[in-house]
Amino acid sequence: MNNSMLKNLLTTDAGYGALLLRVPVGLIFVAHGAQKLFGWFGGYGLEGTGGWMESIGLAPGVLMAFLAGAAEFFGGLALIAGFLTRPAAFALSIAMLVAIFSVHFANGLFMSNNGYEFGLALLAASASLMFSGAGKASLDEFLAAKLK
Repeated sequence: MNNSMLKNLLTTDAGYGALLLRVPVGLIFVAHGAQKLFGWFGGYGLEGTGGWMESIGLAPGVLMAFLAGAAEFFGGLALIAGFLTRPAAFALSIAMLVAIFSVHFANGLFMSNNGYEFGLALLAASASLMFSGAGKASLDEFLAAKLK
């Protein structure tokens, strides 16, 4: 990857609003990824989550649990740090689309019915960061300045 392409990936004109979005959304994703990967915070870990994913048709289940958990955990860490925010937000957007359409969509909008409203909010936040970039107080901003 050449400097010009890397600079375009890292550069952002977003302000502190992106920081205010990155950190809490990143924390939510880290926690959900940790449930899937490590069984933390009341999660079921790879085996348990993999078994459930297999039961809803996402096979092979353990691999799907690993991919979803890794996207959420490491993507969430990337959002918090503001490091490679656009690719991380892209991966998280894909994860949310899969969650919405494979698990929640048939249940309607509302969370009280296991609907897709929370997934949709996380999708919107991720997509927003994918387009805006990391904004202020981010490693992306720091690294982009070094490439100038």
